[in-house]
This record gives sequence, C-alpha cells and structure tokens, in this order.
Amino acid sequence: DVTEIEEKEAQAKQEEQIMKEQELSNLLHEKRYLKALGLAISLDRPHTVLTVVKAILREPEGRRRLEENLVRLRKDQKEAVLAFLVTWNTNSRNCHEAQAVLETLLKHEAPDSLLQFSGIKPAVESLLPYT
Repeated sequence: DVTEIEEKEAQAKQEEQIMKEQELSNLLHEKRYLKALGLAISLDRPHTVLTVVKAILREPEGRRRLEENLVRLRKDQKEAVLAFLVTWNTNSRNCHEAQAVLETLLKHEAPDSLLQFSGIKPAVESLLPYT
C-alpha cells in the first residue's frame, strides 16, 4: 500500500507551493522584481508575471526598470514571457503591458537569437493580428 507515501508527497508539494507563493508575495512587497519575475515564471503563472510587469511599469521610470529586469532573464525565461505576452496581447486591458515587454524583447534580442526561441513562429503569427 503506497497511499500513505503518495499523500505525504502530495502534502509536501502543496507546502512547497505555499512557501513559494509567500516568497513571491514578499518579493513583490520588497520590490525585488527580477527574483519575483523568475519565481512567477518558474511557477508557470502568466497572470502573476503580468502582475509583476504592471508593478514595474507603475514605478518611476518603469519602462527603463522593465528593460533592466527583462534583459537579465535567462533565455528559457524570456521564451516563457514571450508565450505569456501572446495571451496578454489579446486582451485590451493587458495589451499595453504586452507591447512594452515585446518592445523590450525586440530591442534587446538579436533577430538570430529571437529565431532560436522555441515557439517563435506561432507567437509571431498570434501577435500580428493584435499588434
């Protein structure tokens, strides 16, 4: 019978998830946006990433701070943000943030580098009608 072991593993995962959520909340409160972005991306939370982006843009010189944070992300994190912004861009309430992130990616990534992103073709095809 492995039921007890599976229950303990599920409980451990749930506790870890709660701790990460609390850490994310603390990072946002402390305005440590780079770590908050990384954690939200690792948790695969597009809405939370959007919340972080909105918080950054509300800061004085928000565009510059957004650039500073996005440029420092790893390639896989940038790919995830690109996938997230495709969805954000379809909603008029979030399109400005999506365009700000897209502008930063296009400005700071070389075209050859962008072509290496996984899912770049469908992302561009999805962005064109709304951009």
